[in-house]
Amino acid sequence: MAPEPHRRDVETSDEQLDEISIEKGFEGKSVPSWQKQVTVRAIVVSIMLSVMFTFIVMKLNLTTGIIPSLNVSAGLLGFFFVKTWTKLLEKAGWLNQPFTRQENTVIQTCVVAASGIAFSGGFGSYLFGMSPTIAKQIPEAGTANDVKSLGLGWMIAFLFVVSFLGLFSVVPLRKIMIVDFKLTYPSGTATAHLINSFHTSEGAKLAKKQVKALGKFFSFSFLWGFFQWFFAAGDSCGFTNFPTFGLEAYQRKFYFDFSATYVGVGMICPYIINISLLIGGVLSWGVMWPLIGAKKGDWFPADLKESSLHGLQGYRVFIGIAMILGDGLYNFVKVLGTTLIGLYKQLKKKDKGAQSEDPNAPLPPTLSFDDKRRTEMFLKDQIPSWFAIAGYVIIAIISIITIPHIFHQLKWYHIICIYIIAPALAFCNAYGCGLTDWSLASTYGKLAIFIIGAWAGPANGGILASLAACGVMMNIVSTASDLMQDFKTGYMTLASPKSMFVSQVIGTAIGCVVSPCVFWLFYHAFGTLGQPGSAYPAPYALVYRNIAILGVDGFSALPKNCLVLCIIFFTGAIIINFVRDLVGKKYAKYIPVPMAMAIPFYIGSYFAIDMCVGSLILFIWQKLDRAKADAFASAVASGLICGDGIWSLPSSFLALAGVQPPICMKFLSRAANAKVDGFLES
Repeated sequence: MAPEPHRRDVETSDEQLDEISIEKGFEGKSVPSWQKQVTVRAIVVSIMLSVMFTFIVMKLNLTTGIIPSLNVSAGLLGFFFVKTWTKLLEKAGWLNQPFTRQENTVIQTCVVAASGIAFSGGFGSYLFGMSPTIAKQIPEAGTANDVKSLGLGWMIAFLFVVSFLGLFSVVPLRKIMIVDFKLTYPSGTATAHLINSFHTSEGAKLAKKQVKALGKFFSFSFLWGFFQWFFAAGDSCGFTNFPTFGLEAYQRKFYFDFSATYVGVGMICPYIINISLLIGGVLSWGVMWPLIGAKKGDWFPADLKESSLHGLQGYRVFIGIAMILGDGLYNFVKVLGTTLIGLYKQLKKKDKGAQSEDPNAPLPPTLSFDDKRRTEMFLKDQIPSWFAIAGYVIIAIISIITIPHIFHQLKWYHIICIYIIAPALAFCNAYGCGLTDWSLASTYGKLAIFIIGAWAGPANGGILASLAACGVMMNIVSTASDLMQDFKTGYMTLASPKSMFVSQVIGTAIGCVVSPCVFWLFYHAFGTLGQPGSAYPAPYALVYRNIAILGVDGFSALPKNCLVLCIIFFTGAIIINFVRDLVGKKYAKYIPVPMAMAIPFYIGSYFAIDMCVGSLILFIWQKLDRAKADAFASAVASGLICGDGIWSLPSSFLALAGVQPPICMKFLSRAANAKVDGFLES
């Protein structure tokens, strides 16, 4: 699940996969050198898929902030495109190099690295939160020194100087993490298992069927997006409002809009995440906001603007933030504790091994055939430690000089402090991710907001300085854990660490250009981008800016009684997480997730209904045919998400060209329809 942190539940462990030797099935097949793994065709396919996936991630970023794992889709589509390419060349007699699982791994790594920048780049959070569009929604807070007008040039430059540091920070630790500590990295392991299966005869047949299913639902989703556009004319007259359960219900944001994207996301996300979203929506828009709204004139002045943080909007935003921070703090302490305990056990194990002089002591268990093969290939192509250290220092120096020119509020000494502690935090995030599959990049980013915001102060542009610092920290720790996940995938597919590192660098470079360009297209095509109630409200942009205000100004920004409610929900998030861990996995799946509950507090629960429909479809499918559902659900969901996401491209161009939908379709209640008829007749 994801908005933040990102997690993917994996049923099959590394140990279970190794019970049946995978590598024996690939005996006799030579492993190409790392240069031949990073092929021209792999880069071309990666660029094509990177653009597509960036549109998908950007759309999700600017609507709900929930980003599902797209590794399966990237691996599957990469396999399909290159397999088709090689078959055509083979028929023409021009095939020089067969398609290998190592090349497939390179494509998947490159695509995920590129599209990942659309999330860690902050286009739906900290970066957009700096803009006048978001700042205008909070008229009481901030000055001109706390706002930065968006520009394509400086966004690309900023991403280039902050997105590569995380890659160099953990490269020297790859052997320790993967070979010595044998960290699981469940998402990396699952992706490797998927890619390995594609390149067997049975797996290739299944992959072809999965691609067909993905293609069918891609086409359906794309055409459905066109149909919705054709019969709609914006928020005031749109098919997207069908059906609304009464006017009052619509104002509370309860409706199902037949969004293919959210239905697909709902099929990928665990059931409890979707139920948590719905519970959060009912609790906030169904219960809390009507009750607090009734206190108008008592808790807050009745004549305040809708966007005022001292009114109902303040309760919506800050109570949601309190839950997010409570959930983030709990998981930060949990993962950090797990990391420290794991490190202690590893060091203790090493000490015992070094001190053991008993000749009768049992020998360590023999490595399996797969582990021997994988370790041999993983250690074959070494990346020198001096290269990683030199790369980190050089990029750090460049960014220390460059970033203050982009954000004059963020001083060089702020950046130096971040870069001194960042490698340790990057290691903690990468190690914790290997144990738990949780990336706490956004939590480390929020930590930077509070530290730098308080340090810079309100008089020196602390809001903007803290948001920029969030971007620096978030990119470092995010790319560090992503790279280590990819090293695990490469380890299990015999892809060279060098090819993994190079593909990650190429993917990051692609993302640093493509993501800002895609965002710029959205920004100019949709004039209401970032506005509450619009098609693209970018909810986390306002959340991150308000976190920065809270870090700089303290609790003075909160309306009456809001602090008490924030403390209650902050504590409640911690307690709920504690209970989830206490009862174990068997019962935890019935307890809601606070992070997911917090998302609808501000933007409503309309998307939660769509996602619950996705869960319902998957549930019924699994009851009818479990094997087919397990085999094809991810492909169907990916098709729905990809088709609707790609429709964003032509719809953006239509919006830029000023083309309006030709038909206006709207569904009204009987009472509202009678009023409209009466008005027209008069």
